[in-house]
Amino acid sequence: MAKRYFEESSSGQDFLKSGIQTRNNHFNQMIAEIERVALRSKDPILLQGPTGAGKTQLARRIYELKSMRKEIKGSFVPVNCATLKGAGAMSALFGHYKGAYTGAVNHREGYLRHADKGILFLDEIGELGLDEQAMLLHALEEKSFYPLGSDKAVSSDFQLLAGTNRNLRQAVQEGRFREDLLSRIDIWCWRLPALKERLEDMEANIDFELHQHTRSTNKQVRFNKAARERYLNFATTPDALWSSNFRDLNASINRMVTLSEFGRIDEANVVSETERLSSRWHQKEQNPEVELSDYLDEETLVSIDHFDKLQLMSIINVCQQSRTLAEAGRKLFDVSRSQKASVNDSHRLRTYLKKFGLDFKSLTT
Repeated sequence: MAKRYFEESSSGQDFLKSGIQTRNNHFNQMIAEIERVALRSKDPILLQGPTGAGKTQLARRIYELKSMRKEIKGSFVPVNCATLKGAGAMSALFGHYKGAYTGAVNHREGYLRHADKGILFLDEIGELGLDEQAMLLHALEEKSFYPLGSDKAVSSDFQLLAGTNRNLRQAVQEGRFREDLLSRIDIWCWRLPALKERLEDMEANIDFELHQHTRSTNKQVRFNKAARERYLNFATTPDALWSSNFRDLNASINRMVTLSEFGRIDEANVVSETERLSSRWHQKEQNPEVELSDYLDEETLVSIDHFDKLQLMSIINVCQQSRTLAEAGRKLFDVSRSQKASVNDSHRLRTYLKKFGLDFKSLTT
């Protein structure tokens, strides 16, 4: 019995890792815990981690493992909450009845209903509005909810898996996420490490990407020995940022496979690809992307012009690359400050940020 349990447990962990023979001890211990919880509990699971770390893939694997072990009967319903905006968000999640609002010409069940007896995966759950959060909490606790335009509750018994790259506790403090909902979904929480935190697993993940290509195209492509060594050396150096994590790796392998000749990735392919990656990462470091939704609420976002949004994004960039408010002010007002008898860079910048409910400290911590 003990031997059988060990074999089933080991196979379950391998399945969650997509068969990748990972060496990172912390990651392996985390997967072992997730495997046990997935097969013993129907409580919500919160997967944290940076974009591209594999949250969606792991959530799907959890569902497939539970399904294979007859722990679940329904469907896997993945939802990217970042795409749920405005009035349509409530309808998409909870459904609506015909005539519930202008444009509601047909009945719609919604994602929660589709997930009955299965798993609902809400990726980027921190993007949900407060109203949707309140209804989601009710649905989790009561196993029922009210579609738009209906006074009759609809039942749905699903397990919630949620993903986020945000600090939800900070979002609670800022009033952007409900504390009671966080308490409900934070029963089991794991943070998926970034690719740079698992460099000892790089070679195994490269092999996995090549294997996936072979499966999808029925054509096998491999590195020659020198090219493989060169790419692996590059991939595990501090200069390799892997800022989009496994999405970067997947795209990189795909490009080299596509450009390779005679089923072999050679050193020329690797040199070209590593230069391409380095160039992209360097540009991103110099001009980091700013998501205004991380700093402004939806009401403020929709009330300002595109021109103002671009200007604000640029100013936030400067602030984040500066040590102090005064330093940021000097960079931003480098010409006009020289024409003033009394320099007031900090006050000017502070006043500008205050128009949007922002301050230097909140942008740089």
